[in-house]
Amino acid sequence: MTEILEAAGRALIRQGALINGAWVQAQSRLEISEPATGRVLGSVPDLAPSQVAQAIHAAQAAQRPWAQSPPSVRSAILEQWNDLILAQAEALGALLALENGKPLAEAIGEIRYAASFVHWFAQEALRLDGDVIATSRAGERIITLKEAVGVVGAITPWNFPAAMITRKAAPALAAGCTIVLKPAPQTPFTALALAALALEAGLPPGALHILTGDSAMIGAALTASPLVRKISFTGSTAVGRALAQAAAGGLQRVSLELGGAAPLIVFDDADLEKAVAGAIAAKFRNAGQTCVCPNRIYAQAGIFERFVARFAQEVGALKVGAPFEPGVQIGPLISQAGLLKVEAHVAQARASGAQLVTGGARSDASGRFFQPTVTAGGDDRLFREEETFGPYAPVFRFADEAQVIEAANATPYGLAAYVFTENGARQWRMASALEAGVIGINTGITSSALNPFGGMKQSGYGREGSRYGMEDFIAVKSITFTP
Repeated sequence: MTEILEAAGRALIRQGALINGAWVQAQSRLEISEPATGRVLGSVPDLAPSQVAQAIHAAQAAQRPWAQSPPSVRSAILEQWNDLILAQAEALGALLALENGKPLAEAIGEIRYAASFVHWFAQEALRLDGDVIATSRAGERIITLKEAVGVVGAITPWNFPAAMITRKAAPALAAGCTIVLKPAPQTPFTALALAALALEAGLPPGALHILTGDSAMIGAALTASPLVRKISFTGSTAVGRALAQAAAGGLQRVSLELGGAAPLIVFDDADLEKAVAGAIAAKFRNAGQTCVCPNRIYAQAGIFERFVARFAQEVGALKVGAPFEPGVQIGPLISQAGLLKVEAHVAQARASGAQLVTGGARSDASGRFFQPTVTAGGDDRLFREEETFGPYAPVFRFADEAQVIEAANATPYGLAAYVFTENGARQWRMASALEAGVIGINTGITSSALNPFGGMKQSGYGREGSRYGMEDFIAVKSITFTP
């Protein structure tokens, strides 16, 4: 069965960029390799600046007709896109697993998650309602209209090659924007396959463009163009900061979902099994390569030893392997650099006094696989400042609520946080005290199309998903009527 799915995934590979509804090529190409094997999966065009400009101009030409189409038409096209994605969820998941390295079941789950954003924003397209405001003058009214902001430039990461596409494209399209999207250079094929289905669903040719090639050149072209009215970016804080600075020259709207150093906190009164299951779900999805992964786990003194022992037992049982192996839960890291970073963080933690409880080494010396790892104790300062982005969970001891709040917030980042406690009053206190945009109480899974996702501090601004996810793609216009 897995061989059939793998073949179906390979059959979806499109080795051209999408500009104005056409699959285009370029003089040079970029090879894409499989993280699990290092083998070349295919190649994509390394687009020239003139081709990027062509895409932006085509998006501008298509934007007004698309925005002027009835919301019911936009909604119907998005619903058809959702249906097509779900109909090919297994093949798309196989493609995603090939280029990203996620276990097949997890990759198929991401495809369904990606579709949920298309479905949600198809419905939101029907709810772009304005207001009527009465003024202090008799008979006078102010009418507000919600209109598309214009052409959107979007840049997405490799760790969620499907969900980050739809989480940006679906609200933009629902609002009446057109979008020029640059997927991560490691994982372009999932984006191209999703775009092909969008065209099949009836999306106008100029409404969605998928550009491949040099990230710096394409990003600079998007921020420099007066035709691009909004930039949406998910990725590192350093790149997000540079994009925001570049976009400031043209006063483009910017939304940024950036890095995190999420804390996960387990209090003495927590349900131990619930905390262990939640920590594994939060930490080890995509081999720990997510921006909302707990980068540091804090367990209170009274539960510390029991939590570490039980957590390490479950972590040590996680199966590592290639995406299409049966029962695999942890796939490869995306790159050799990512592997070396995990190794370095484990070594630094042990040098600071941390005890290695399980894992701690590569599981395949010739590949990008790392054993799921737990350490206990040591210095947490490294993990407040730098994301590990791998299957490594350091656990630290804390004494009381005040101490752990201070430690949890002692970071420049504020994307996600998790708390496990059965004390209802403490749940509310912690939710209020933690400086993070997305908080899970007694759960390690917060991702949903209904959840407004975004960070605080150096983790960015703007929200994706939920009814708030439309706001950055909408301009409010007011019209005053006087009798």
